[in-house]
Amino acid sequence: MEKGDDMPDNRELYKKVLRENGLKVTTQRLAILEVLYSRPGRHMTAEEIYDLVKDDHPEIGLATVYRTIQLLSDLDLIDKLNLDDGYVRYEIGVRNQDSECHHHHHLICQDCGQIFAFQDDLLNDLEEKIEEATGFRVKDHEVIFYGHCKKCLNG
Repeated sequence: MEKGDDMPDNRELYKKVLRENGLKVTTQRLAILEVLYSRPGRHMTAEEIYDLVKDDHPEIGLATVYRTIQLLSDLDLIDKLNLDDGYVRYEIGVRNQDSECHHHHHLICQDCGQIFAFQDDLLNDLEEKIEEATGFRVKDHEVIFYGHCKKCLNG
């Protein structure tokens, strides 16, 4: 999915969230958000984000990308993932400011290393039972399934 008609709405949302958190709206911050938004389902490292952003913004430095990614992660605009491959990866945030967090899970092929997102949250009932039984309210969770993708199984 490349940038499309929805980008201006998201850009305005990103500007609003940055301003509401007392942050300046900068070209670098918007560029990083747009790179992630235009690549849903990709789980990119800071270096991969940097390589894509610097194509349109050659003045940006890797340190700026790292600082911006940390800031955007702290604001829940992007999600930080540790998929046990030695890299911290990032994707556009799945949280909506006006609703509960929408979870999705990750599937990692142990043969080719490809990462898939599974959008159905199967743990809502479990979270409710945990709260009923213990009074503990789950605010977030991360689930990673390891296995073999269809291509590798049939390959």
